Amino acid sequence: MKESHVRLLRVEHLSIDTAFVRNNKRLVDDVSFHIQAGEIFALVGESGSGKSLTSLAIMRLLGDSLCVSRGNVLLGRDSLFSMTETAMNDVRGARIAMIFQEPQSSLNPVQTIGKQIGEALLLHRGRATKKAIVELLSEVGIPDPEERTHWYPHQLSGGQKQRVMIAITLACEPDLLIADEPTTALDVTIQKQILALIKTLCRERNLGVLLITHDMGVVSEMADRVAVMRRGKILEQADRKTFFAAPKHEYSRKLINSLPCGDQFFEPQQRKELLKLNDVNVWFAQRKGFFQRIVGHTKAVNGISLSIGRGETLALVGESGSGKSTAGRAILRLSDISQGEVWFDGIRIDKMTQRAFNQYRKRIQVIFQDPFSSMNPRMTVREIIEEGMLSLGTDASKDSRADKMSKLIARVGLEPGHLDRFPHEFSGGQRQRIAIARAIAVEPELIICDEPTSALDVSIRGQVLRLLQEIQAEMGISYLFITHDLSIIPMLAHRVAVMKDGVIVEQGNTQQIMTQPQHEYTQHLLSAVPKISA
Repeated sequence: MKESHVRLLRVEHLSIDTAFVRNNKRLVDDVSFHIQAGEIFALVGESGSGKSLTSLAIMRLLGDSLCVSRGNVLLGRDSLFSMTETAMNDVRGARIAMIFQEPQSSLNPVQTIGKQIGEALLLHRGRATKKAIVELLSEVGIPDPEERTHWYPHQLSGGQKQRVMIAITLACEPDLLIADEPTTALDVTIQKQILALIKTLCRERNLGVLLITHDMGVVSEMADRVAVMRRGKILEQADRKTFFAAPKHEYSRKLINSLPCGDQFFEPQQRKELLKLNDVNVWFAQRKGFFQRIVGHTKAVNGISLSIGRGETLALVGESGSGKSTAGRAILRLSDISQGEVWFDGIRIDKMTQRAFNQYRKRIQVIFQDPFSSMNPRMTVREIIEEGMLSLGTDASKDSRADKMSKLIARVGLEPGHLDRFPHEFSGGQRQRIAIARAIAVEPELIICDEPTSALDVSIRGQVLRLLQEIQAEMGISYLFITHDLSIIPMLAHRVAVMKDGVIVEQGNTQQIMTQPQHEYTQHLLSAVPKISA
């Protein structure tokens, strides 16, 4: 009989401090909640709110620099904080399992997925059979599970790797599953599949689930109860319907309202053409044998045509592997074009020599998905922004550059004093603002934005998108905005092009694509976007 009323986990007055005697700081402050068997409990908040620290404390995996200064965690009737480390090792995996945000870093790259699932079975069930491994892979929806047991992590897509992680956790037959941002890095369609899988397993296996997320759409579709966390404290708790119908705390209302509005669109306008792609192909040779003969081609971009007007944003949307980023790289001359034409401001640029194309480098800039990996960690913000100005020769005078950088850093919402800091001293949202400042420092006419908000919290994402809009209004910059998140398109894009398997399957103005999609794939993408329901 299903005992959904059983309090599986109780967190009581949990407080976490830094372990340093000097400069002691409280990171989690008097947090209390419970999770029942068969229930999904969502812990919601922005990065740095203490969500992941709370989950690590439950697992007793806090680093040496942190300590639990107060409180207790009970699994059933057992106090986890009173257990020996040996006893706790028997709890981890067997009774409490955890799915992390990035499955690639959680899987062993030199072991097959079958062996990794087998290790979990052997450790927690005492026996690992091929049949049991195949059954687990089948349960989490991996196609051809018997064949895939011999595959390595790099042979799987992001969604499949996350399914393997779920299979490993299920191998242990846990009572509680902690899912720490399990779909943040996934496409919207893969996200929907993974969330549906977690929900199904929760109901069928009577699992308690602690879902850690900052996506309110996901919370609305998944959670039975919700707790909002900010600066280490829980601000409010309620069941899902009550929470979304009448949130009590101002911060909760801010999180809900920070979701992009999906029913307001830009008016279509005739604009002077800035960028045009005609039948562009980017094919990568497949080679085999000792002599590395070409045996075929990977058609990453296969005959796409699109245009962007001055002061216009074109959203290029699709799942990972659809060819979006390759198309952006082709415009920047970072990937070679196999066939087709790229025109910029009436001049064909794809056949230019590198020397001739260098003058276009300052006219076409790029903002990458991960600002941290695109910045030199040993350079200050001042040096990072100034580097482009110097190499592209936009400002000859040192005083002119200094004045311009001070204005730029203020324009993106930071302070002049931040110019002399290093990238690691900033949050993800602040680093993305620095990346924007670097891009606009050379006064470009087109910026290619490659998933610039996919790793950001929902409220920080909204701030960055509004900043891009303001800069576009002030400077008349055009954007090619590459994304798989359709929820942000109405507030940003004038037109949309939908890409699948290297081909643009549909394009048009934003309202037309979002409200009356013609292609089955576009309809599929839109139906997968998490929405807040009453």
